[in-house]
Amino acid sequence: MAIALAPTDVGMRAATNWRLLLAGQTPAGRSDPAQVREFLAAPGGMAEVFHTFNLALALAVEAATGDLEAPARRAAADDRPDFREALAPVVRALAAITAGRPRAAADLLTALGEKAGRIGGVRVEREIIQDTLARALVDAGEPARAARLLHHRTTIRHHHAYETLLLRPAPGTGSP
Repeated sequence: MAIALAPTDVGMRAATNWRLLLAGQTPAGRSDPAQVREFLAAPGGMAEVFHTFNLALALAVEAATGDLEAPARRAAADDRPDFREALAPVVRALAAITAGRPRAAADLLTALGEKAGRIGGVRVEREIIQDTLARALVDAGEPARAARLLHHRTTIRHHHAYETLLLRPAPGTGSP
């Protein structure tokens, strides 16, 4: 018996699908962008950085660039530093990636630096941000820099084939 994620399991689905997209694979069991917009607009929809990050990933999987701009603006205007200084640049970078502007995404995520850890969650969330930066670097014509970024994951420890795929040009990008 196969167990499927419930429609409300947006975060888990989004994280998996975003990583698949970054590696040039096809996502499955996508989220409904209208439902994600409802979650974001609901009272408390942006109460937590981690929750908002996962909702933004769901929008990124759907290439909903315009929908990403609203939470990015709200996070940038938020009084809480984690929203302003960590979440806003990450969501802006996701919007840049979905709009085909990898250089802008790479610049935003590079400037983010150690603040990425303020997104919350566990290692997976930090790796997703790092993976997004690596994909942006590859697509912006800097595959060697992306390889240096992921060096510890692809050479020092046993790694998943996904991490090797991540360092290859995305289909149709013309990256070297």
